[in-house]
Amino acid sequence: MTLKIAILAPIAWRTPPRKYGPWELVTSNLTEELVKKGYDVTLFATRDSITQAKHVATCPRGYEEDKTINPDVWKLLHISEVFERAEEFDIIHNHFDFPALTYSKLVNTPVLTTIHGFSSPEIIRVYEKYNKHCYYVSISNSDRHPRLDYISTVYNGIDVSNFTFSSQSEEYLAYLGRICFEKGAYEAIQIAKKSHKKLKIAGIIQEPQYFEKFVKPHIDNDQIIFMGHITNEERNELLMNALALVHPVRKPERFGLVMPEAMACGTPVIGFDLGSVSEVISHQKTGFVVQNVDEAVNAVKRLNQISRFKCRKRVEQLFSKEIMVEKYIHVYNEII
Repeated sequence: MTLKIAILAPIAWRTPPRKYGPWELVTSNLTEELVKKGYDVTLFATRDSITQAKHVATCPRGYEEDKTINPDVWKLLHISEVFERAEEFDIIHNHFDFPALTYSKLVNTPVLTTIHGFSSPEIIRVYEKYNKHCYYVSISNSDRHPRLDYISTVYNGIDVSNFTFSSQSEEYLAYLGRICFEKGAYEAIQIAKKSHKKLKIAGIIQEPQYFEKFVKPHIDNDQIIFMGHITNEERNELLMNALALVHPVRKPERFGLVMPEAMACGTPVIGFDLGSVSEVISHQKTGFVVQNVDEAVNAVKRLNQISRFKCRKRVEQLFSKEIMVEKYIHVYNEII
């Protein structure tokens, strides 16, 4: 019997996202690969989403893309749609965070939630309430809350074919991610300046005051270049030609899709040792796991020790969408 799977996507952005939207990207990769394997999949996502699965939509567009959309209203309409049809499915796979859990005891269909992150300590209360009733997957071993039970850890998977491998690089460092305190854009600038390397910064400005105070004063479009919110094609170009990706996070990383994306291009990663960074990077083989800016600067000097081929190979073996889907299928079968 073919499993009937409902995938509940987030609705901040389109699935798959046009530019930014890591949760939507992972949801899309999972959905399309399951369809390819012959599973009966229904994707609950924004109306403008693109999928080969059956598609159910209530919200017309992502609320981050269209500010006329009220998130509080459309989140409820979106979540309720899948649970009102729960009897049609063997399993509901929730990628839409904690609100969906509050519907789970109203249906008989098992609910699996991939916990992509905890936006606030307060939401742990919701996960705790449904801990014995629902199934939780963590996206890294480091991102597990001690008061919650997990059925598995499944690393996020990328479409490796979307990233061009290059055995050569140019002489610049890359920073790709949200421009905010926790992702360490300022630290990336310090690493570049102390290393006497050019730095290309790309990403959405999540914290405007942080950008104005800590990033903008250093942008000269010569050594420190700001590219803004880039397309998927520009992302591939940025990562493929970089000497290294610098990922100097200030808070524990949940998973960090940009790290395997860079390594898929053959580009080593220099990351601060917080959260999943030491799980994703193989220290001294696909990059360097460091403690601070000065250690990162020393790592830049050692980048010639890293095999770009091994970077790509690690992604193919651990962080591809195919590997991710096989692990989720195992989880589905265990639940059923």
